[in-house]
Amino acid sequence: MDPYKGRPSSSFNGPLWSTNSGAPVWNNNNSLTVGSRGPILLEDYHLVEKLANFDRERIPERVVHARGASAKGFFEVTHDITHLTCADFLRAPGVQTPVIVRFSTVIHERGSPETLRDPRGFAIKFYTREGNWDLVGNNFPVFFIRDGMKFPDMVHSLKPNPKSHVQENWRILDFLSHHPESLHMFTFLFDDIGIPADYRHMDGSGVNTYTLVNRAGKSHYVKFHWKPTCGVKSLLDDEAVTVGGTNHSHATQDLYDSIAAGNFPEWKLFIQTIDPDHEDRFDFDPLDVTKTWPEDIVPLQPVGRMVLNRNIDNFFSENEQLAFCPGIIVPGIYYSDDKLLQTRIFSYSDTQRHRLGPKLPAAPAQRAQVRPPQQPLRRLHELHAPRRGGRLLPIPLRSCQARPPLPHPLRHPHRPPREGGDCQGEQLQAARGEVPFMGSGKARPVHQEMDRRTL
Repeated sequence: MDPYKGRPSSSFNGPLWSTNSGAPVWNNNNSLTVGSRGPILLEDYHLVEKLANFDRERIPERVVHARGASAKGFFEVTHDITHLTCADFLRAPGVQTPVIVRFSTVIHERGSPETLRDPRGFAIKFYTREGNWDLVGNNFPVFFIRDGMKFPDMVHSLKPNPKSHVQENWRILDFLSHHPESLHMFTFLFDDIGIPADYRHMDGSGVNTYTLVNRAGKSHYVKFHWKPTCGVKSLLDDEAVTVGGTNHSHATQDLYDSIAAGNFPEWKLFIQTIDPDHEDRFDFDPLDVTKTWPEDIVPLQPVGRMVLNRNIDNFFSENEQLAFCPGIIVPGIYYSDDKLLQTRIFSYSDTQRHRLGPKLPAAPAQRAQVRPPQQPLRRLHELHAPRRGGRLLPIPLRSCQARPPLPHPLRHPHRPPREGGDCQGEQLQAARGEVPFMGSGKARPVHQEMDRRTL
């Protein structure tokens, strides 16, 4: 007798039933009982495990981006940018990194049509040699708000009415009318690109401003842009009604069928960079997500290409349990003082902990494919991140020291000074980085209380 003949396969499509631990299941139709009609035994491990798995098949739906589809592929560097970053996966042209990408609609629930006028999520998880990096963005380069404090209110206005569960335009316009900075995003949403034809024919953007750090410790602000090689295609309103009425999952099916047929979608990655020392030279705030960086002033620089050449094996584990967070970075890529980014760093990981609980780090799509070297993190005394090959990796100096004080707490660098000027005492305190407490002679540091980008 062949001892391997009845051994269960570790593959998801193995020839035999097996428990989660790989043991063969000899009877998947009947429970163990005391006698033919007796009570069921608790020692029936397969029964308990089968019911436990069934009870946990559904997890809480995402608050936003509930409807989505995923695919796997690779990212390949085509241009050298080592003068800008020391990120290992960008170390040289030709280097390939496995990725998984999730496209999504934003507002409506998991079973909603994919033809609604709605922003589209564009999130990529890079499985690098130094751990995972999540680039979480949309198909538009801007956003409705610049401060995360307004994010819950914005989403509530876009969601269906909590009483009737019907999306109402007056609720959306009522919120946006109180926040003029949302007009830029509004023009994108109600332009022709507001309803993408499918996921393969739409742009992608990191939206937020990140920081690239090279080996010398020099930082540059950066924005990421994805451009599809097959061009951008959209649907008109009447076309969307026809397509959505025929197949409400048309974009998911298009993505799956295209990859299965060998028609692999591809995007080119471009970046825009600004030296943080020069940010005050522009007439816009580079950290404001409601603004774009003009390409005639800050040109696009090619970096690489992304190809999706594999469909996922399991929709639940590689789409529903797939979690992204802008806080997941690798050496050579860091955060900026972008207020919305700072809020998303907390909010995304927090909502995934709520959705997945202890399953978050154990989900297959979350696991790092190569374990990074276990080295102590050096902070203030060395100003470097963990070692790689005996060398220290720099992190931005701005993250290791307090922000510089403002010239004056009530003066914005892009606004003219107030009439009448400032008193000499205020000028001296502002020069020391302090402002007086109201009604007292004490003083407090400016950088702990004020952010010049809020004014």
